[in-house]
Amino acid sequence: MDIFDYHAQKAADTSRPLAERLRPQKLEEFVGQLHAVGEGTLIHSAIKHDRIFSMILWGPPGCGKTTLARIIAGETRSYFIHFSAVLAGVKEIRAVIEKARDQQKLYRRQTILFVDEIHRFNKAQQDAFLHHVESGLITLIGATTENPSFEVISPLLSRCRVITLKMLTAEDIGTIINNALKDTDRGLGILNLLLKADAFNYLVGIADGDARVALNNLEVAGSLTETKNDAPDRAKPVHITLKDLEHAIQKKALVYDKAGEEHYNIISAFHKSLRGSDPDAALYWLERMLAAGEDPFYIARRMVRFASEDIGNADPRALNVTMNAMEAFKFLGHPEGELALAQAVVYLATAPKSNSIYAAYGKIKQVVRKSGSLPVPLHIRNAPTRLMKDIGYGKDYKYAHNYKDGFVAQEYLPEKLKGRLFYEPTKRGYEKVIKQRLDGWRRLQGKPMPREEKSESADNE
Repeated sequence: MDIFDYHAQKAADTSRPLAERLRPQKLEEFVGQLHAVGEGTLIHSAIKHDRIFSMILWGPPGCGKTTLARIIAGETRSYFIHFSAVLAGVKEIRAVIEKARDQQKLYRRQTILFVDEIHRFNKAQQDAFLHHVESGLITLIGATTENPSFEVISPLLSRCRVITLKMLTAEDIGTIINNALKDTDRGLGILNLLLKADAFNYLVGIADGDARVALNNLEVAGSLTETKNDAPDRAKPVHITLKDLEHAIQKKALVYDKAGEEHYNIISAFHKSLRGSDPDAALYWLERMLAAGEDPFYIARRMVRFASEDIGNADPRALNVTMNAMEAFKFLGHPEGELALAQAVVYLATAPKSNSIYAAYGKIKQVVRKSGSLPVPLHIRNAPTRLMKDIGYGKDYKYAHNYKDGFVAQEYLPEKLKGRLFYEPTKRGYEKVIKQRLDGWRRLQGKPMPREEKSESADNE
């Protein structure tokens, strides 16, 4: 390469987005995911011994799926084909297979086919390269943000190992940002940028574990503040403030530190407003979190938990409403999907409340910890063989459907726990119906009746 080619290449490199320029080239440069790529893991060993296997990388956006696939290909000297499931069809898959045959025949090179967003492939498209994965012609590395159990056909999934990648931690994102600020070759080191502490924390927080988002925001902020430095040879550091970031990202940084105390204060206020049946306050705290950049799925997960913990069977529909709201947001995104979350918030706040399931499960956990592995009563054990029947498995078991109203009095708990009650439904909402039914069954079993209305458990938020 002559001097002109060199400078042309450098210009082309600097025109690429920062997130692309800083993509790690080697495994030791990779930040985070030590459970998947650290010393002694399958991937680390596969790269070290050049024995790459087909795999599905499952994880949230910006956690390093594409980067890891490229590192695997680069460090094993394999022929790498990047394939987008969004843009390709069966015809393009066949062309890739032909390239793989050429690489194997002419150069004896292994072909790694990286399929981004593999969950977008339909069954026919996945079937098109199933045989070639099985024969070893191609090594498939698929990347998906969706659960592969539901999105990848079983025959293909059985031939791949699923590697679960986690959301990058705040420390991981902080390391990536610092690397970008220091790197004078591929990063922003030449600009001599310094992030103020509050700006750094905000940049880390709003990235929400997505390295690409963090670097894109940093790059925009760096471009807007670069003009501050009027010193020759860039000797004077350029400080990026929180105000600079707000201007660059076009988002007001509310008083909400997702890694600090205010985060827990606001989610606690949200939860307690729901529990206190105040839809107005709950909607207010919902918007406070969304406006501050909180992950909507974190909020939805807390709402799903609330539906079971604080409502339970007082209104069994609450869990469905919340799950549907989460799916609706996944389908619509911002800002349209926010209304689905708001709808679920109002439903949860105005639903009848009961923590009976939460309390019952807490009791169960304590009993299991104290009593250990108590034996299953013989009469309710499965007896698939003659030997099991001869030693008493299933003996005297009463089949409920053979009795009036589909109920028969018999014991299902281990002998040491006989007669114990854990679930005590309230008289609120649908649990009133459950209580009437359950009280009748317990009388037939001769079990002690629970007190009329249990006291509420201590505040657990």
